[in-house]
Formats: sequence, structure tokens, C-alpha cells
Amino acid sequence: MSVIVLAGTIGAGKSSLTALIANHLGSEAFYESIDDNEVLPLFYADPNKYAFLLQIYFLNKRFDSIKKAMTDDNNVLDRSIYEDSLLFHLNADLGRATDTEVKVYDELLANMLEELPYAAYKKHPDLLVHIRVSFDTMLERIQKRGREYEQLTFDPTLYDYYEELNKRYDQWYEEYNESPKIQIDGDRFNFVEDPEAAQAVLTMVEEALKDVR
Repeated sequence: MSVIVLAGTIGAGKSSLTALIANHLGSEAFYESIDDNEVLPLFYADPNKYAFLLQIYFLNKRFDSIKKAMTDDNNVLDRSIYEDSLLFHLNADLGRATDTEVKVYDELLANMLEELPYAAYKKHPDLLVHIRVSFDTMLERIQKRGREYEQLTFDPTLYDYYEELNKRYDQWYEEYNESPKIQIDGDRFNFVEDPEAAQAVLTMVEEALKDVR
């Protein structure tokens, strides 16, 4: 029985792999609030104004999800609180947050991570699964899933944002130390469309969980 958290850039396939793993293990899946997120369209329309509000919204949801997930032995989350800082600090570095907002955010996140071991049954996840995809694959999948506000045709400046976001995940994965971790090559294993690739990835997850146990 294991709590697994997924990580990866926009379009990496986190939700799809979460469903695959949860179904395979017979566990509950926790999905990030996207389609019912009233702040996200505001952010894409005016990122400088809404970056801080969006991140606080996500941080609150992620804290709630991981607390619920870690009250049991067997759950899967499609994104977790552990990569929240990467996403906000990218926006801050792009000038979309003030120094005061960064300070407030960093202190709040630190407090939440400090409290998490006391608020949940488990102290940390059993495994992180990071889906690494190339920038071209990222753009292709963003286009394919068709959310209007995510498209480069909606805002061409998103190209630089997406490119930098994808780059930063490599360093984030190297530095992540909250739990055991594995990396999946999302270009090589198209688990969304290829059943054989899906089975190969599930086998990798199973082997990693054996090592954890």
C-alpha cells in the first residue's frame, strides 16, 4: 500500500498516468482543480495581476489534497504541494509577483510543509513519479487538449513561459528529496495512447514500489 505523487510540466500526462496507476492499484485518485478553477482563466488573461492569487488558490488545494491522500495507505495524486514553489517562483522571476508576495508565499508554504507530518497519517509520500517530456511534446499536448487560454494562439508570450517551466523541472527533480523518486521518459513512453507503453510504465512503478517496501 503506497501513496504516490506525480510531477511534471503542463501537458506531461500527469492526470492520465494518475488514472492508470490508481486503476492498476485499486486506489483513489486525487486530481488537481483545473476545469472548476475560477482563478486560472483570470491568470491567463492577466498574469501580472493574478499570479499570486492563483498560487495561493493552488497551494490551499494541494495542501488539502495531500492531507487527505496521506490519511490512507494507498492513494495517487496528479500533482502535489512539493512542486508548488517551482511554479510560483517562475512567475515571480518573470515579474508577476512583488517581493512582499514572494515573502508571504514562502513563509506560508514553509508553515504548511512543517505542519504536514502532524496533519497526516504518513510523514511523506512513498514515491514520486516525475514525467519528463521534451518541450516539443509539451507544446503538442497542450495544443491537443485544447484549453483555449493555454494556447499560443491565445497568448504568444506563453511560449517563453512554457519553455522556462519545462527547463526548471529537471533541476527541481534533481533537488527533490521528500521521498524515493523515479523519472519516466514521457517522449519514449506514450502511455496515454499506447497500451504497451502504459504497461511498461506501470511495471516501472511496481518495481520502484518494491524497492520502497
